[in-house]
Amino acid sequence: MKFPDSFRFLSRRAVRFTALLAAAAAVFAWCTLRSLQPLPESLDVQGTEVRRAAVTDRNGVPLSMTYQNRWNIHEVASLHELPALLQTAFVESEDRRFFRHGGVDWAARLHAAWQNLKALRAVRGASTITEQVVRLLHPRPRTVWSRWLEGFEAARLEDRFSKREILEFYLNQVPYANQRRGVVQAARCYFDRDPDTLSVRETLALAVLVRAPSGMDLRRETRALERGVKRLAEHLHAIGAISDEQFASAAGGRWTLAKPRLPVNADHFVRYLHQSGPAECRAGRGRLISTLDASVQEHTRRILDSRLKDLAGIDTANGAVLVVDHETDEVLAWVNGGAAQRDGADEWIDAVTAPRQPGSALKPFLYSLAMESGWTPATLIDDSPLAEAVGTGLHAFHNYSRVHYGPLRLRDALGNSLNIPAVRAIQYTGNARFLDRLHDLGFQSLTETADHYGDGLALGDGEVTLFELVQAYAVLARQGVFCPLRTVRGDVEAAAPPRRVFSEEISSLTANILSDPQARKLEFGDGNLLAFPVQTAVKTGTSGGHRDCWAVGFSSRYTVGVWMGNLDRRPTNGLTGARGPALVLRAVFAELNRNAETRPLAMSARLVPALICRTSGLKAGPHCPSMQEWFEREKTPGETCPLHAEPRAEGNAKELAAAGRKGGPRLLQPTPGLRLARDPRIPAELEAFAFTIPKHLKTQKVEWIVDGGVAGTTGPGEHRFLWPLSKGSHLAGARIWTEGDPAPSETPAVPFVVR
Repeated sequence: MKFPDSFRFLSRRAVRFTALLAAAAAVFAWCTLRSLQPLPESLDVQGTEVRRAAVTDRNGVPLSMTYQNRWNIHEVASLHELPALLQTAFVESEDRRFFRHGGVDWAARLHAAWQNLKALRAVRGASTITEQVVRLLHPRPRTVWSRWLEGFEAARLEDRFSKREILEFYLNQVPYANQRRGVVQAARCYFDRDPDTLSVRETLALAVLVRAPSGMDLRRETRALERGVKRLAEHLHAIGAISDEQFASAAGGRWTLAKPRLPVNADHFVRYLHQSGPAECRAGRGRLISTLDASVQEHTRRILDSRLKDLAGIDTANGAVLVVDHETDEVLAWVNGGAAQRDGADEWIDAVTAPRQPGSALKPFLYSLAMESGWTPATLIDDSPLAEAVGTGLHAFHNYSRVHYGPLRLRDALGNSLNIPAVRAIQYTGNARFLDRLHDLGFQSLTETADHYGDGLALGDGEVTLFELVQAYAVLARQGVFCPLRTVRGDVEAAAPPRRVFSEEISSLTANILSDPQARKLEFGDGNLLAFPVQTAVKTGTSGGHRDCWAVGFSSRYTVGVWMGNLDRRPTNGLTGARGPALVLRAVFAELNRNAETRPLAMSARLVPALICRTSGLKAGPHCPSMQEWFEREKTPGETCPLHAEPRAEGNAKELAAAGRKGGPRLLQPTPGLRLARDPRIPAELEAFAFTIPKHLKTQKVEWIVDGGVAGTTGPGEHRFLWPLSKGSHLAGARIWTEGDPAPSETPAVPFVVR
């Protein structure tokens, strides 16, 4: 049979067209296979990489929530934990044939295509829940090609996972407004409640909101949402999913919205972890368990806010408290308080890490260094007027009360926080040595040189943070061992090995002084504000101009620091550490000790007690006013006090005191019982001490007597004599000739010691 030429031409065109179709189909199939993305092995997103970790307290109480991660890994619920009505509402609203199709609902797709064609625009998508899960796993542009690929991947997803697994993933990851994901986050965002506590109306709202999360935000526009909730309620009522009563409750009414809040306010602590904490905190994990104790945090916050409210009348707006368990080196509370911390311009300033002037709060470390260098709690320090050259001028140091007490034992000088003895102490230890020791204690904020700070470092010149101060006091609490404070539980970073900064004996002595109410009576009186029910070492501090007020203390287990002032650095209206922070410190320790086993502060077994004379600090004689003091064994005083050697001496002392009151001449320097320490930096032949008498005496001649012999003579109008220092116990006096009196008068003999 012979075919016409035209037929043969058509046949060749059909073959070519068929071949082209086959080639196009092959290319299309290849492109489809190539564009399909692999499915995850599991729908469990826990442990996936995150941009920012959520922080909890030590017991799992959330301290922060972050919505910057791809997946919701913090607020998830198993399917059996979610209400049945919630599951039904989502299935009926989003994918009614979810449990019957294999990933793609072709009937719904065709119906949606017909509706879109009639409307000449996209009015319905008909994506199944499974396809929406695919879209979450593999985000693509919203195109026809994407919809084609999602259908294949949805079928593969249902082959790999069960319907329950897919629905559970969807309900925990479906996007809402405000970067929220999942029904648990949405319920807490809008209603501040969990899904199982929602009303029928609120439950249906969660199912409707996912259709257009930004367009139907409950906080901005509710009309479209109301229409959607009404239609869904009618459908659920028609199929018997809700009762008549439930349908009536879902029909209308006002939305009761609540602002989401965390159970614990620890914003500054969380910010510190993310910015300055251990490396793993900054890198981020799904959940970070901190050392903070939510209960201690909130109790401390209430105490601080209450005290700041009481102090509003003296212009004190801000405060901070840091609570540490120094047995474990863990931070338990990190509190910032005050109006500005809640809604002011300074809310981002963390008063725990902001450098401020510490006032007298550094003195315990200075006296610890002085005792390490040779002093003891019984060493006499001269508390008399003191001035130093500053440039071409003169700076006069003074105590807070402007009172001078003469020779005082170190215990009293530290307990009463006197400034002039502290300056004499830093002159004994050396500025550079004290600054180095502060660096050993972790004060990284002190970045200037020792010459820059000068002797004022003893009084709080320079700035430190509350974190550094508490960390350093914890060293004394641990009997001299430095350990960095920890903010994250577990071995996040290899902890630096502990290192000794002070000896066990020195730390025990300092703690004993700071916990001694009798040692602070001169300046703080007999009040018991700083005498805590459980033995606690306490120190207050107030910076110049009353800008910064501090109270720091430690018990056998806890170390606590309190700062008060104004974050804008304006001065308070006369607030002191004893008046403001000390009350907070006392209340915080009362809360920490509540229902807890308490014990006294540790005391080194290598310390020995000895009776000393209260006046001279030497070994007490039988007639001395005595007290018990603690010493390192090699520093126990061996000399017996000469002031009260016999009963007659006491009588003589009274007579001489009476003579002094009647105007008899007396030495101004040395004072009775003064203990001088030679400065190793000065050659011995150049060291001298000034003996002085009152300037109102019209002197013609003065013989300066030491140990019964004339050490030197001065002429008319001279009231001062430089005596070369000589080690040992001495008696000093002066024989004075004045105008109009041919017979000399003698001052009472004054005992003093040179070490």
